Amino acid sequence: MSEQTLNGFVHAAAEEFGVPGAAVGVWVDGRELFACHGVTSLENPLPVDRDTMFLLGSVSKTYTATALMRLVADGRVALDAPVRRYVPELVLADGAAAERITVLNLLNHTSGLDWNLVNDTGEGDDALAAFVAELDALALIAEPGSRASYSQAAFNLAGRILENVTGLTYERAVAALVLEPLGLAHSHFDPAVVLTHRFAVGHNPGEDGAPAVARQWKGTRANNPGGGIAGSIADQLRWARFHLGDGRTEDGERLLPAEVLHGMRRPTVELRGSSLGDAFGVCWFLREVDGVRTIGHGGSVNGQFAELLIVPERGFAVAVASNAGPDAGLRFNQAVVRRVLEHHLGLVDADPEPLPYDAARAREVAGEYAIDAMTVTIAADGEGLTLAAAIKPEVRAAAGTELPPDYAPAPMGLLPGDGDEYVVLGGGLSGQRGFFTRDARGTITGADLAGRLFPRTRPTP
Repeated sequence: MSEQTLNGFVHAAAEEFGVPGAAVGVWVDGRELFACHGVTSLENPLPVDRDTMFLLGSVSKTYTATALMRLVADGRVALDAPVRRYVPELVLADGAAAERITVLNLLNHTSGLDWNLVNDTGEGDDALAAFVAELDALALIAEPGSRASYSQAAFNLAGRILENVTGLTYERAVAALVLEPLGLAHSHFDPAVVLTHRFAVGHNPGEDGAPAVARQWKGTRANNPGGGIAGSIADQLRWARFHLGDGRTEDGERLLPAEVLHGMRRPTVELRGSSLGDAFGVCWFLREVDGVRTIGHGGSVNGQFAELLIVPERGFAVAVASNAGPDAGLRFNQAVVRRVLEHHLGLVDADPEPLPYDAARAREVAGEYAIDAMTVTIAADGEGLTLAAAIKPEVRAAAGTELPPDYAPAPMGLLPGDGDEYVVLGGGLSGQRGFFTRDARGTITGADLAGRLFPRTRPTP
């Protein structure tokens, strides 16, 4: 695939899904390919290029984890140590759990901490400290180490470890440990710095259905460790090349021993029924695509989506960033990644085929499932199942700013096996897989979606 061919496909896909702007980078056969489409903003348009900075959402977690692994390699942090060793101020509602959660539990999402706190602790240098001080209000949804459930709060707590051990702010620590040594000059957390570069803004469907600029550009500072970095697609490829390498920078400086860097790719906990991966390494989602192992991470913010996928055994990487809401951006990113994988590596990433509709099983799984900020509703209409995901009305009302749109009901189907796994078949969550959790009596108590547990709040609505 030449850059011309890649550009042609990216342009066609962006037009198909209605994406205002996107950037794609591919590392293959020791060379870079780039394709850029559209504009940074429909209201103040500038052409997107390889240095345009997009908000990368949860891809930020890979920077937090790698920075912490530098401290691990230096003997300043131990993965199996309790978090309290480095954050003695940590208080949780469950005091025993607070003593048991380890650093690795944060980095592979087995801490048992719920998704996140919906709060704003300001933009000062004390934002993370203030966030941690409120963690006693966060629910524990599982015993530490017992299962994986994706947690933004866990990574924010990991960011506080960086602050306490280095004596720096989180942002300054990550810059010193990874961004600056790797020459990632178009990767920053501070909006004041991003504003001096070309950057993209998000877009969501307006009242007429057409893309409209999303007014909340970035989340709170306390969420930076789990989702606050803005970066260019060129920097994302440089980041991927580092993780494909032996722990040295392009100038030969060793940042990590190869065994520590590559150890981040080894499974630490299995994932069940997830389109995101088969297991977690240290932060990375580990997934087999057509029999070949990959590592990767995606991210989303208000009207922007990012995807980074690395194939270590093939020396290959693809990075995508787009500035459109879920029905457009997420599906565009997925289409690009799949096309690039198939063209360059011959790997087909296909969604599984669901079982025929079973009314009895549908009634069993239908209901509402919720975390602190969102509700997932699974409904059965006698002919099929649908899944919708929505930010809770009280959360929207209290936010005081625009939040991402909800995911409208989309068809879903149960998958072969024990029938407790499912796949979403349309809409912005198309292709997302999950599974239902049962208690000892066989009663469904929760549903996993996007790697996180949504406890069941009531059966059939």
